[in-house]
Amino acid sequence: MKIVVFDDDPTGSQTVYGCPLLFHWDKALLTKGINDPSPLLFLLTNTRSLSPEVAEKRLREICKNVKEVIQENKLGLDKFFFITRGDSTLRGHSLLEPKVINEELGPFDATFHVPAFFEGGRTTVNSIHLLNGVPVHQTIFAKDKIFGFSTSHLAYWIEEKSNFQIKAKDVKSINLDQLREANFNRSGMNKFVKFLSTLSSNQPVVVDAESSKDLDTLVSGIKALGDRKRFLFRSAASLINSLSQIYPENNNMKNFSLLRLKEENGNFKPGIVLVGSHVKLADDQLQVLLKDSFCVGVELPVKKIAIVFEEEDSLLAKLENLYLQQIFNILDSNKIPVLFTSRGEISFNSIQQRMRFGIFLAQLMGRLVNRISDRLGYIICKGGITTHILISEGLKIKFVKLKGQILPGLSVVCSCDKDKSKLPIITFPGNLGDKGTLLETLKIMESC
Repeated sequence: MKIVVFDDDPTGSQTVYGCPLLFHWDKALLTKGINDPSPLLFLLTNTRSLSPEVAEKRLREICKNVKEVIQENKLGLDKFFFITRGDSTLRGHSLLEPKVINEELGPFDATFHVPAFFEGGRTTVNSIHLLNGVPVHQTIFAKDKIFGFSTSHLAYWIEEKSNFQIKAKDVKSINLDQLREANFNRSGMNKFVKFLSTLSSNQPVVVDAESSKDLDTLVSGIKALGDRKRFLFRSAASLINSLSQIYPENNNMKNFSLLRLKEENGNFKPGIVLVGSHVKLADDQLQVLLKDSFCVGVELPVKKIAIVFEEEDSLLAKLENLYLQQIFNILDSNKIPVLFTSRGEISFNSIQQRMRFGIFLAQLMGRLVNRISDRLGYIICKGGITTHILISEGLKIKFVKLKGQILPGLSVVCSCDKDKSKLPIITFPGNLGDKGTLLETLKIMESC
């Protein structure tokens, strides 16, 4: 079975390797991706950065192209698993995206909600989703200005996110006792498969998981049904490992530093770090990084840039050239530029305007990096939206391949476009790692 992952930002592939990631969805590129020998294909939709209306429109377009390509290649939809990959702290268009995929590529008998992500300390127990043992609604992620929520109980979370169109009592659950009984003996597995066989009419199901073994058991039960049932998945990254049977490698970190590009004289080119994420952990990581004497910050002042937001005038061009010169000066001094948006919040008239401004900032960072890309040996990019726009719009790369994880949850990708350099890009989720992880990643890339 081929697994197609609709990824709402480019960090959901962080637990696998060796598979293609597409940033565009024309039929020729999709054909290439579907025929790639890897069991996995990621389609980078970037829908988390979009309003519900625009996200729905984009996802429908992608689904229609996928369906046409599958049909043209004389393959059946039942030969594919479809996953809509979302954030492990429950942010994103969590119900909209499965709804669209069900309408375009279904019908499905059930949608499984599996937000567990073990590398990041995300587990689910008794339908309560946890971050390092703390109910996720008690963390800063629940206060997200766009995707906030008030409960960690996944059935009630679905009720809340559906505006009470789906009642918590109508949500099925798969608990740890079921999974462990199924893993323990044949009768337990038979009982579990029988339960799965009763699901129909796109039944919402929430799934407990404390370890990869739990998800492996879930997948064993699903695969035991063969083509008798079709299931859709809304998940974080860990389920993808169990479905694909591709697990994180114990990579030699030195191998990643050797991906760094060189000058014609054989010297390694310098790197750049981008920090677009505004979660507290990103703030802490940025602070640690900037204390390193090898790093020099280039701050993009959000309040000043907001003045020229959506106005293509000479002031924006002047600001852009100013930041570009700062970056060149840092590179000329043999230091590493750290390009980051100023910390703190500014007010907007609407959520939609806030989202458009976030994209605007990411596009600015992408343009700046593109103008210096020939001088770079690697890029470290923190924040899913920032990373997507950097690759797809800034560097204009359509197709990358995963090289593996430089650290748990941090993927390294290189372009597969024939006319693009193999510049390694480290995709760094905003909510992952500890205070020192960003600096640690930089030191790995500088260790060669």
